Amino acid sequence: MAEYIDKLRNCEEFFWVNPGFVPPGAGQEEDIVDIDDAEARLLRFAPFIKRMFPEVEGGIIESPLTELDPIDGKGRLFLKQDSHLPISGSIKARGGIYEVLKLAETLAVEAGLLHWDPVTGEHDDYAKLGDPEMKEFFSRYKVAVGSTGNLGLSIGIISAAIGFEVTVHMSADARQWKKDMLRAKGVTVVEYPDDYEAAVAQGRREAQADPTCHFVDDENSLDLFAGYSVAGRRLRRQLDELGIKVDKDHRMYVYLPCGVGGAPGGVTYGIRDEFGEGAYCFFAEPTHAPCMALGLISGKLNGIAVGDIGIDGKTEADGLAVGRPSGLVAKAMQTQLAGCFTVEDEKLYPHLTALKDSAGIFIEPSACAAFEGLQYICSDAFAPSPDEHSIHVIWATGGNMVPEDEKTAYYERGKK
Repeated sequence: MAEYIDKLRNCEEFFWVNPGFVPPGAGQEEDIVDIDDAEARLLRFAPFIKRMFPEVEGGIIESPLTELDPIDGKGRLFLKQDSHLPISGSIKARGGIYEVLKLAETLAVEAGLLHWDPVTGEHDDYAKLGDPEMKEFFSRYKVAVGSTGNLGLSIGIISAAIGFEVTVHMSADARQWKKDMLRAKGVTVVEYPDDYEAAVAQGRREAQADPTCHFVDDENSLDLFAGYSVAGRRLRRQLDELGIKVDKDHRMYVYLPCGVGGAPGGVTYGIRDEFGEGAYCFFAEPTHAPCMALGLISGKLNGIAVGDIGIDGKTEADGLAVGRPSGLVAKAMQTQLAGCFTVEDEKLYPHLTALKDSAGIFIEPSACAAFEGLQYICSDAFAPSPDEHSIHVIWATGGNMVPEDEKTAYYERGKK
């Protein structure tokens, strides 16, 4: 452990295999959330999503799975384009939108304005939630969230569409264009000179003082986690359509950028639940903000922050600029995560440029951190190692909503 703590303290790149990892199917999985319930709720809301966001096909918020150039002798390579998820263009559209939809359903059912029987499954057409009288009802309630950017976008956009009064508490790391976009949609944005943890803490305090306010807690929310976990079911269907199976002889390696941990943790949980034996997930973090790696390697989980060992937490990967991991996720990942690795900021941009040149796809710098995992897994740093029957999935977490001038600047930086 001391070796890795020194590497963390010195902001060095490294790959760590989790000694506490329990291979999928090898032990009793802990039931953290009900994935069936979460998927059913998203299906109920499909008519509402289709009404409010006509561009969302069938009202189902899902992203493409795109095949990239294969890796010689090590299997096929895919890009899961959550960077292009409808509505808010990032992985946060999964958990963030789900939690706000569940809140709207709960309030409307309790007020007698919406019928849903959890026993029989009978329910109204949820498209009615977009009626003017429903929006007036929801305007009596507030939603708040602390964010480095992408979660704030997803919460802000869907809350404004439903009718909630919404406040996003944003850290200094958040990009200006994200703040501008939210304000343009009528969202109140509160900026803090401090880091992500301070923004979340302040948002939580203000919400606790207001009984009409619901705080979306990126560090501890089971509803966020449930929304993310549905991704495993969706990925299964996409792989089935391609005739690809995942089992002990056809292994899948998934690489996920990690900030506080909610999104990659929920996706990892959903993948293990859906695929079982043969699926292995790894987290990618910046060398200057490796909060999940620090929590897991030290064994202190969310009881330690990167600042405690002298790391500044400053990174170009703004969505990953988090100093302390989610306690909920860190606890679960002690046995569910196969490993993690850290990445220097300057390595993000060449991946961004190469992907744009080879596949015509743009993803934001923080999403590019996942690509660095391939070098470790494909050099047999992890067992079982991949072969020609394996697949690798790079989980692109954001990028589609980045303004064109910033896309160009990122691309040119990668060329240099």
